[in-house]
Amino acid sequence: MDSSTGKSFQTIGLVGRVGNSMVSDSVLAVERFLSTTKSEIVLETATASIFSEHHYETMEREALGGPCDLVVVVGGDGSILGVARDLAKSQVPIVGVNRGGLGFLADVSPDQIEQKLGSVLAGQYTIDERFLLEARIVREDEFLEGSSALNDVVVHAGTMSRMMDFSLYVDGDLVYEQRSDGLIVSTPTGSTAYSLSAGGPIMHPGLDAMVVVPMFPHTLTSRPLVVRGDSDIKVVIAKTAETPKFSCDSQVDHALKGGDEVHIAKHPHRLNLLYPLGHSFFESCRSKLDWASRLGNG
Repeated sequence: MDSSTGKSFQTIGLVGRVGNSMVSDSVLAVERFLSTTKSEIVLETATASIFSEHHYETMEREALGGPCDLVVVVGGDGSILGVARDLAKSQVPIVGVNRGGLGFLADVSPDQIEQKLGSVLAGQYTIDERFLLEARIVREDEFLEGSSALNDVVVHAGTMSRMMDFSLYVDGDLVYEQRSDGLIVSTPTGSTAYSLSAGGPIMHPGLDAMVVVPMFPHTLTSRPLVVRGDSDIKVVIAKTAETPKFSCDSQVDHALKGGDEVHIAKHPHRLNLLYPLGHSFFESCRSKLDWASRLGNG
């Protein structure tokens, strides 16, 4: 994480999760504050529906990386995941206002909008680079569609209470053949999400590593595996699998067929997250994972 001072932002994109009144209130609060600055505001097309009237330019989310040098996302971590996949290629930095649950990515609280965003616009922030994953399907030696993921890629049986057989390779070496519900391949960013629920380790976001977490394996000896961040991971689905799928960030799903391969590697572009000065990953863990609690009264 690098500290920065002095950089100003001229054009700011504003994205908010539509359909939630609390998010809408915070979007309007962000707009009111930004309108008092010298910055030009661009609204995501869907977000513009929150306003009864406005005079700002609007554009689809994927296009915001063109004119904008900062994007403010109002919502939860899920909102940032979607924006990250769409804007990573543009390298435009993102700052999140948390209106969701845990909020490991969106760290600015609604009552800190003016103070924290003001500090960011004044150049008082840290830049946290996060790498993404890229997953692609290989079917009969042909690369098909794929998706990027900031948190994780999950290869699974596709139907609840159904297991599947598959083989895992890392950099061309066979790791194991397994029968289970599936497999989670997570970035350090995603280690506090689905991977954590499945028994994976918490990884500092600055690590250049991925973790492979089996989902309910039909064995007592299979454990999470941490590999280098530049590893090439291949999951070969058994031909007997009936309804296999893979998902990216639990938001984008792709159907698979028996015999398909899922290739997972580091995405060529990174996400630049901005945090106000004083942000601490470990403080987030203490507050959001309840590390600060004690047993008893001592």
